[in-house]
Amino acid sequence: MFNQLETLPDEQNEKLYKIRRYIRNLESVCIAYSGGVDSTLVASLAFEQLGSKAIAITGISPALANTLRKEARSQAKWIGVKHLEIKTSELDQSSYSKNPKDRCFACKKELHKHTTYLSKKLDYKIVLDGVNLDDLKDYRPGIQASKQAGVISPLAKFKFSKQDIRDISRALGFPWWDKPAQPCLSSRFPYGHEITSERLKMVEKAEEYLKEGGLSEVRVRCQGSTARIEIPQDELKHFFYKYNFSELVNYFSSLGFNCTSLDLEGLISGKLNR
Repeated sequence: MFNQLETLPDEQNEKLYKIRRYIRNLESVCIAYSGGVDSTLVASLAFEQLGSKAIAITGISPALANTLRKEARSQAKWIGVKHLEIKTSELDQSSYSKNPKDRCFACKKELHKHTTYLSKKLDYKIVLDGVNLDDLKDYRPGIQASKQAGVISPLAKFKFSKQDIRDISRALGFPWWDKPAQPCLSSRFPYGHEITSERLKMVEKAEEYLKEGGLSEVRVRCQGSTARIEIPQDELKHFFYKYNFSELVNYFSSLGFNCTSLDLEGLISGKLNR
């Protein structure tokens, strides 16, 4: 069992106790594991309670930034849980690549086609994911696809908020407890704008460039051939002092962007859903 290094409020201790007991009573589980703080907590507790009867599976496609793939591998190794990567093909489907408003439904449907198949093939009885209570309040059509596939969301079941997940992860000594949310690269495109592997790569390289300059969290929204940079408002001064705008624009131009702008409202998760 992971040692608790910090005290937690009674309510969070109760949630942690309940989810541990719930997972412990499952025969075996396959976790849909992205490497984010949420699914990593589920994978950690599953390995803690079930050992080799838990396996983490990550879907690999051009929509997953390579840095996040490496982080998912590293975290799974740190935890000790068995980790598999599977190639998904959502970009081959117009229900995804055309980027309709329910794009995430097609994504999760494709992902869980593989997770449910592998769970049966490898004899893992139940598929879990990292959906939490706050996710249920947002526009998340992928959640419906997960439910249709029979996936269980223990964090939502026991009413874990995003803050609960971070607090408990920190208390258990997980070094990634404050890792910024990193939705898939397809979330950078407004609905109705086609998604291709080439355009995803443009966004990935643009964000890597900005992070190398010291930004902890960034989104490069892609609208046609325009790049719109979103960063937290408290990092705007760093952005203005740190980056050579001429070099930045030239680099973005080399990637294929004809225009580069900065969103003065700052980074707001799910902004394109507005």
